[in-house]
Amino acid sequence: MKKFAIVLAAGKGTRMKTELPKCAFPILKKPMIEYIVENIEKSVVDESVCVIGYQKEIFENMLEGRVEFAYQEQQLGTGHAVMATKDLMAHKRGTTIILLGDMPLIDHKIINKVMSYHCDRGNDLTVVTTEFENPKGYGRIIRNEYRNIEAIVEHNDCNDEQKRIKEINTGIYVVNNSDLYKVLDSIKINERKGEYYLTDIVEIMKKDYIVGTFVLWDNTKVMGVNDLFSVSVAEKVLREKINMFHMLNGVSIINPETVTIGHDVQIESNVTIYPNTYITGPSIIKTGAKVGPNTEIHTSTIHENVKVKHSLVHDSEVHANTVIGPFAHLRNGASIGEYNRIGNFVEVKNSKTGNGTKAAHLAYIGDTETGNNVNFGCGSITVNYDGVKKHKTMIGNDVFIGCNTNLVAPIEVGDNVFIAAGSTVTKNIPKGALAIARNKQINKADYAKNFIRPKDDQ
Repeated sequence: MKKFAIVLAAGKGTRMKTELPKCAFPILKKPMIEYIVENIEKSVVDESVCVIGYQKEIFENMLEGRVEFAYQEQQLGTGHAVMATKDLMAHKRGTTIILLGDMPLIDHKIINKVMSYHCDRGNDLTVVTTEFENPKGYGRIIRNEYRNIEAIVEHNDCNDEQKRIKEINTGIYVVNNSDLYKVLDSIKINERKGEYYLTDIVEIMKKDYIVGTFVLWDNTKVMGVNDLFSVSVAEKVLREKINMFHMLNGVSIINPETVTIGHDVQIESNVTIYPNTYITGPSIIKTGAKVGPNTEIHTSTIHENVKVKHSLVHDSEVHANTVIGPFAHLRNGASIGEYNRIGNFVEVKNSKTGNGTKAAHLAYIGDTETGNNVNFGCGSITVNYDGVKKHKTMIGNDVFIGCNTNLVAPIEVGDNVFIAAGSTVTKNIPKGALAIARNKQINKADYAKNFIRPKDDQ
């Protein structure tokens, strides 16, 4: 029997108070629905359908080729959302798990365990439940004297006694596919809300089908993210779990409560991460590296024994034994060679440096390819933009670039070149040359008095 998943992600999420649809809102810089889809892909599920509606193109671009899409143009409740999958799913035989797109902490182990439990028990419908000390807002699980599930009652429809029940409906169901679409036609619209409640399938199915529950003891796995405060709670849970995983694998994290590491980050052992550091995207940190404090790395690779402190590294690669920072900025495909030093207030953009290259302070290296053992003096700039388009600078090996030098691209600098401080270079420099491109200094004797006011006037 094949296994299917339906993810409900059509709602706007008005409580988030953002323009993004709720299920596309980032958790640790990754849309929350991506956590769910990734875990489905790791699980026993064979095929997935995502129900989308509000700003559907965001999900189509994000999940293209990974799921099929069903469309809920009007958001008329969870029952109505599942009905939207009928054309795609009703003819398929197998078992379907229904998940909510705002539960980013659900993992593939739970998905596998729930689906296995459903089949082993011979259930036609399995409802995943858990307990909360404060269950306000959640549908309550109503059981009979034999502890069998009788119904799910939404919070606003509960009487006072039912509101004291702590066992709640997580919104996750496993159901035999052939039965699901027969039962959906029996759901009636809720008059108070004007919606079709998927929870009604419990009362409908318990008469003629086997309905059971799977009690999940770790309720953090099924917490819903409905507002920006719950985003912070979900991030805290993920942060602690991810940091613990890395620390148990030999990564030293100083003050881990201040360190955020994304879900996709790979870190080798013998790495040290200092406080107030943020590492996200599919980044890789290799052994011996020291990252932080006060550093942000996104979608980048940091090689062996690199030091990055007080700096930003985005979409870049730093090779072994290089020092970055403090206060450096690498971005847009910067590739820094081995044994480099990229120091204070240096920005490198879409550029490649060779080995042993140094830009210690106050430099901009943009759209540049640099050889080995190049020294950028303080204030050096590769002038890559002419106001219309970007141009490239090519610099050879063993080049000394004096302070406050402008290299106006497109330009090529040969090997073993020395460029005098204060030069604005607009022509190619051949191998072995000394380049001086500045006006001759003129000293006018006894002339400064024309610019200095008498003290009485100051």
